[in-house]
Amino acid sequence: MTRFILNRQLIEDHAHPATVVLDLIRQRPSLTGTKDVCREGDCGACQVLLGSMRGGRLRYQAVNACLLPLGAIDACHVVTVEGLNAESLNPVQRALVDCGAIQCGFCTPGLVLALTGFFLNAVISDEKAAIDALAGNLCRCTGYAGIKRAIARLCRQFDLSGSPPERRIDDLVQWQILPAYFSGMDSKLSAIAPRDKTEPTPDAVLVGGGTDLWVARPQSLHAQPLAFLPGNANGVHVDGDDCIVDAETTIEQLRTSKLFRQLFPSVTQDFELICSAPVRARATVGGNLVNASPIADLAVFFLALNARLLLVSQDASRTVSLKDFFQGYKQVDLQSGERLQTIRFNRRAAMGFSYEKVSMRRHLDIAAVNSALGIEHADGRIVTARLSAGGVAPVPFYFEKTCAYLQGRPITPATVLAAIDIAGQEIAPISDLRGSAGYKRLLLRQLIFAHFMKLFPEVIRWEQLHARQ
Repeated sequence: MTRFILNRQLIEDHAHPATVVLDLIRQRPSLTGTKDVCREGDCGACQVLLGSMRGGRLRYQAVNACLLPLGAIDACHVVTVEGLNAESLNPVQRALVDCGAIQCGFCTPGLVLALTGFFLNAVISDEKAAIDALAGNLCRCTGYAGIKRAIARLCRQFDLSGSPPERRIDDLVQWQILPAYFSGMDSKLSAIAPRDKTEPTPDAVLVGGGTDLWVARPQSLHAQPLAFLPGNANGVHVDGDDCIVDAETTIEQLRTSKLFRQLFPSVTQDFELICSAPVRARATVGGNLVNASPIADLAVFFLALNARLLLVSQDASRTVSLKDFFQGYKQVDLQSGERLQTIRFNRRAAMGFSYEKVSMRRHLDIAAVNSALGIEHADGRIVTARLSAGGVAPVPFYFEKTCAYLQGRPITPATVLAAIDIAGQEIAPISDLRGSAGYKRLLLRQLIFAHFMKLFPEVIRWEQLHARQ
């Protein structure tokens, strides 16, 4: 049985834990404001707020109900658009109406939830950040201009800089963005704290975010035992010279981690390319690696950091290099009963680091080719190099021969061009919906150019590389 609060009501449900929340709320309480559209997390029409107690504080995230399994919401607060309604339009709803952000209205509930999620979590009332919070919400009518006007109006109207996280819910209640019942929700959730979980059986499917599982095989999950991982609110920390990332850390937690942003100043922008905010709020680092997609963004990212994985079972643990973890298409070195616990890399590897991605859409799309390069250098020469790419092989690929060639070489256009030729001999891309094999080879070449131009702008320039091709 799963116990949770749906808007104002305590729910005790015996449905299979693989049942997605979208079906539950539309079919039983008939809360049809949450729309059933893509079922892949691409449109945002089914967004809800998911609130849970983490680190002693109630925190909310806008998430896609079509990818949110019932087993993941035990002792949580699920909020639909009906749970935000009052006798009159609240300020978010009013801004969307007044600014011409609504036509057919089908996407409107998702927009309301996404904007409310922004005001629950943002540090300041930044329009760009608010637009990113809505980037996973498709609207086929308005052309988005009215939505942007509503965002600008709301950011001018409500100043979040004076609203600290611990007081945010009460402030939003005072501003009437949230109904009054939110103020006591933390006590209500504490009263239905989840029961102690039994140890999962060896054949159980471990579920972190489930954002790929519920797209790829939602029906088959009803016939398998599932074990839902609890998540980790503080999943990034330092141990000596190493940075350690808990496998249950979400992509959004990684993107907004102060430590991770110190190590990788461009990570906030880089990870905006990976997926929308509601997906980032659920998708985990460990899930991205274990899923073993040939174009897994985080796999490519951590390969270029020479990351090591800690794999644990009930009575043993072992460490493997991420380079050796991928053994074939969708095949990984994970034995029965094992799970990925942490990802570890030396902080020095972040000093000269570049991540690049090309997809059919610039944002929120699966990569045609993605790549990362980590370089340590001294006196104009490369000490060590770590190059990875996705979309060029059956697995996220590490360029052993290219990296060996680069070691000790001078940082010159000639070195870059020679490395690109070696990299081209290492890969075996295939033609698919994301591009032909020839196109992917060209993309890899251009991304390696981009890495070196980004890391060494005074030495490597496009004109030099282009002239020598």
